[in-house]
Amino acid sequence: MYTKRGYTLIEVMVAVGIFTIVIAAPTGFLVSSIKGQQKALASQEVLDETSYALEYISRSLRMAKKELNCANKLEPTTCACLKNAGYGANYELIHEDEKKGIKFTNYRNQCQEFFLDINDNRLKEVKDGGEAIPLTSDDLEIVSFKIGPQQDSWGQNDNKQPKITLFLEVRN
Repeated sequence: MYTKRGYTLIEVMVAVGIFTIVIAAPTGFLVSSIKGQQKALASQEVLDETSYALEYISRSLRMAKKELNCANKLEPTTCACLKNAGYGANYELIHEDEKKGIKFTNYRNQCQEFFLDINDNRLKEVKDGGEAIPLTSDDLEIVSFKIGPQQDSWGQNDNKQPKITLFLEVRN
């Protein structure tokens, strides 16, 4: 009598094909899940960093003081911090070649600035003319940083804190 030992080539090929299909489907799902998680984590990092910067800036702006340190109330250039806005102002917009932002006297009577440094597209902070400290990392590119409404519409001649709108456009 004839007994069969082993498998034919066709049986082995069918088994390998079925095994490949069974393993390939979950592997593809796992790879796509990992890529999705990486994108979600990158987006979360951008949101966290942006949220931190905007919250830090807005908290500082809310605590700004009126410029009252002027040798002559009629001469804005004699003011300690806001040389263009002058006596009684809360804020002054910065429009220089390399930076655009906002300047104010903080609650510690320091002249504080927040600006977008166009050389490296990062938000930075300066206190009392010191070193510019980055608020955002190298990984985050700031496309646009706008402050509004215009300085003239802030109504700084009363005792109320003017409303400011910050617009930040970022790219990862």
